[in-house]
Amino acid sequence: MTAARSLLVFTLAALSTSSAAFADQQHLVSPGQLAATVADGAAKQDMNRATVREALERPEVQAVASKLGLDVTRANESVDALSGAELEKAASAAQQVNEQLVGGASSVTLTTTTIIIILLLVILLIVAIK
Repeated sequence: MTAARSLLVFTLAALSTSSAAFADQQHLVSPGQLAATVADGAAKQDMNRATVREALERPEVQAVASKLGLDVTRANESVDALSGAELEKAASAAQQVNEQLVGGASSVTLTTTTIIIILLLVILLIVAIK
């Protein structure tokens, strides 16, 4: 009985020592790298939101939205609710609108109008679903 108890105590001591050694091992990703990745993701989302807001502030976008009876103010307020793939889609469409209308283009082509409509509908549908 004493031998079995000694064996058990020795085994438990060895296991507790080895687990402390494993705990001191370095992580695969350092805390600094993890913080930098999170900060980069947040910065990218902020940049995407700014792109969408820039497109929604354009007079051409507001004109198309008013013709369709869509509320640009509501869409602009809902940009903060976007995240992930939804935000990526809206930012991509907004970037296309911004690039096509850069330099104060006076006419809105069918392609630009289509992109604007898609952008507004994506935002409003996401808000309506949530």
